[in-house]
Amino acid sequence: MAIAVTSIGAKVLYAVEETAGKRPITGYTAIPGITEIPDMDSEPEYLETTTMDNLEYKTYVAGLKDLGGALQFVANLSQELLNMWNGVGGMMEKYATAKDGGKAMWMCVYIPGLEQAVYFQFEPSPIGLMGTGVNEVIDVNLYVTPTSEPIWQDVPTDLAAEALAAQASTMNYKY
Repeated sequence: MAIAVTSIGAKVLYAVEETAGKRPITGYTAIPGITEIPDMDSEPEYLETTTMDNLEYKTYVAGLKDLGGALQFVANLSQELLNMWNGVGGMMEKYATAKDGGKAMWMCVYIPGLEQAVYFQFEPSPIGLMGTGVNEVIDVNLYVTPTSEPIWQDVPTDLAAEALAAQASTMNYKY
């Protein structure tokens, strides 16, 4: 019987290619405070293939999927997040350096309980000024523009080791 997974412990991480054109398998940095991950399972566009031979129904073939441009991740605002994203040596600076060196930045969406994670190359946008109201936790929209198609591949090796260690520690309890 299949066991459903939850979002508990999910992580959004990023890494820069060490070798141009090769997705990193380790060394991902977690983005702190993520509260929402956008839907990346968009419906394909359907292209009509109906001919004069069809007498009752139109026919179609699946076309391309459209992620709709920039993806919006939501996070709780913190100084740690702001420094990691916009600060000196942060994601924006790392992206510019990578791009100048002909390398890409990769995002990884990791969900515990799955053997694979979703990866895609992306271009980050700087964090801007966000709105807020009285007595609220301030959240921030983190925009990233995918520059490659999302793919399912093995979990980063350091996260896989971390998951195995966590699983082993939960098995070592005593009654």
